[in-house]
Amino acid sequence: MTSRKKEKYHQILEAAITVFAENGYHKSQVSKIAKEAGVADGTIYLYFKNKEDILISLFREKLGELVEKFQTSLEHITNAEDAIRTICRIHYTELESDVDLAYVTQIELRQSNMEMRVAIGQVVKPYIQLLESVINQGIESGLFRADLDTKLTRLLLFGAMDEVVTTWLISGQKYSLSEQVDKTVEFFLKGLQAHS
Repeated sequence: MTSRKKEKYHQILEAAITVFAENGYHKSQVSKIAKEAGVADGTIYLYFKNKEDILISLFREKLGELVEKFQTSLEHITNAEDAIRTICRIHYTELESDVDLAYVTQIELRQSNMEMRVAIGQVVKPYIQLLESVINQGIESGLFRADLDTKLTRLLLFGAMDEVVTTWLISGQKYSLSEQVDKTVEFFLKGLQAHS
């Protein structure tokens, strides 16, 4: 994709975030996304098959950016506890700084059909695998309990962070999401830590 096409693609995705957050996914029309993006309706179809494709692409792009931030931040972190703290901090601060994106990923995605949920599950996979590798690192280093079920633990960790963000949105963002990092991480580390 040329840089101009890439720019237009991202412009449409950013417009979709705004439109989905304002109207809800099901009430949003491709024409509203086109208007928000400042492009003709037909232009959308040069980049996306349909509205579902826009939502999945949006999620893939944004989650891909998030996973990239995690990996860059974790490059110099060798301690699994610090890695979990970093992942949680990035997860919360990124969604806190973009409430529309948080709303779309936390609320609208849950109302999607089974086919879309399967596609979105594939997009989430790298994030879940990253959590699993951090948990395994903690077990191997002796920081975390050897009897942990890593597959269950990664889902519990991801699910807890996900729920904290959803609750923050539903409450109307009445408190700082990023200030919940320490409490979230402390709760998990007490359950994960190996006791000497």
